[in-house]
Amino acid sequence: MGADARLEERDVSGLGEVDEPAFTGMAERHRRELHVHCYRMLGSFEDAEDTVQETFLRAWRRRETFQGRSTFRAWLYRIATNACLDLLARCRPEPASGGEVRWLQPYPDRLLDELPAGDADEPETLAVARETIELAYLAAVQHLAPRPRAVLILRDVLGWPAKEVAELLGDSVNSVNSALQRARAGMREHLPTERQDWTGGEEDAATRELVRRFTDACVVTDIPALAAMLRDDVRSSMPPTPGLFVGRDAVVTYWKESGFEQMTGLRGIATTVNRQPAVAFYHWNGQEGAYLPLTLDVLRITGGKITEILTFHDDRFQGLDLPGSLPADGTE
Repeated sequence: MGADARLEERDVSGLGEVDEPAFTGMAERHRRELHVHCYRMLGSFEDAEDTVQETFLRAWRRRETFQGRSTFRAWLYRIATNACLDLLARCRPEPASGGEVRWLQPYPDRLLDELPAGDADEPETLAVARETIELAYLAAVQHLAPRPRAVLILRDVLGWPAKEVAELLGDSVNSVNSALQRARAGMREHLPTERQDWTGGEEDAATRELVRRFTDACVVTDIPALAAMLRDDVRSSMPPTPGLFVGRDAVVTYWKESGFEQMTGLRGIATTVNRQPAVAFYHWNGQEGAYLPLTLDVLRITGGKITEILTFHDDRFQGLDLPGSLPADGTE
């Protein structure tokens, strides 16, 4: 954030006199970080989009209630958090269960690049920001009840003091601290082990090579080669399609029973989403004379093995900077 923006944040003591264009300009500076906050709360890119729009609408309508006791940014976060809680109460009164999160959607890396730069002198802060956007973390968060979920994200991700979180939620500090303990315990139940070995951020040569071999094996539907890349406790799912497969044998059995071995005409393009390696697969369509979007596999890699495959349908290609089709000659 530049000096002018910081000055604006500090000097705003009331918004009653601010016209709509000026208000919109102030709010838009925070759109991406608010969107990521709502995405962590909701797990759905589309629901986060709707909730940010609702946040800006509520903020404009309630602008006279802002008296400068906190920054404008913090005020927006308060409104966004409550908008998320309202959506969860309305649409998802029960959190995810059984390891499945059928509403989970990927987040484009190019949009994550729009977030304010972290402090290079605080590697722990950067690590938290990276880890808490990965799909395994987001899936675990969705298993928490809404209010403990909000407490966890506000305290552990954003670093808000317990007193401010209590004020936002209308709870006591003791209640917030208790909710945080429950949320952390819940996360430990649902997060995979060996988190320190996850891929994330910059991929190394070994990861790129594993992704290449995975892509090549998928294109020729070589299940034995794919099985050799999986860790024993690998997990696979395809939101929003029901089904969670845990363990190499279960995943391989599903591939065989689904007819994957008989598929032909596949092509794959390596990409990244949620700061994780991914492969976009296309399937040959003779009528169109081109390869058309099929699925997006997002991988979690630990210790040189694939430990999770989250597969998304072709409707997720839009907005991920992926080609809408691939020509027959193999050029993009």
